Amino acid sequence: MNLTPVVMAAGQGTRLRPLTERWAKPVLPIDGRPVLATLLRELAAAGFEEVTVVTGHLAEQVEALVEDGSSFRLRVSTVRQPEALGSADAVVRALDAGALPPLLVTAADTVFLRGDVGRLVASWAGTSGAGGLGVRTAGRADETPVRVENGLVAELGGASHDYAAAPLWILGEELADALRSVPGPPFEIAHAVQEAIAAGKEVLALQMGPMRDLTRPADVVRHNFPYLLSEGE
Repeated sequence: MNLTPVVMAAGQGTRLRPLTERWAKPVLPIDGRPVLATLLRELAAAGFEEVTVVTGHLAEQVEALVEDGSSFRLRVSTVRQPEALGSADAVVRALDAGALPPLLVTAADTVFLRGDVGRLVASWAGTSGAGGLGVRTAGRADETPVRVENGLVAELGGASHDYAAAPLWILGEELADALRSVPGPPFEIAHAVQEAIAAGKEVLALQMGPMRDLTRPADVVRHNFPYLLSEGE
């Protein structure tokens, strides 16, 4: 497998407080399973063998869940991000720990449609773009809008609302190296990608199906106890 997966599991989950004052966001459940556990199994099903997980807030909980990765049919190494300095900084920590581009970078708080990660990796194989971004049909107002033209990402964060950015990136060697020079803090992957687009580099728009994530405390109820939200209960 050409891509090296990097899972960002260091965030503080501020919008999920007070839950994340006690539990790290990636260990919270969807369908009764820790979100990170579901993601790691999906990466294994997509054919990956090694994964780097970047930890931070309540890192011990995340590290205890993944251990060496054998429970997920993977070899997992962990590296810590001492401060919450953004997604680009998290990926640089993984690079400094030995992760080799091109990278498949994903957040640890999302459950993707089963098989979507493998399908996305297959669609990337053989392409010559500088990178790729998972996109989905726009839904919530707080999602980052993405303008797509001819299968490529034309703009991030503009006025377009047809697509929204999914928390999944593919970063070629040039894009991965550019993460070291983005302005900040916070240091964000999106800035490096937008700069690459402005320079004429091709960033593929990789369409993905429905996905579920944990953003606010009510999401934990909605994704684990749907019967509590049904009418008449």
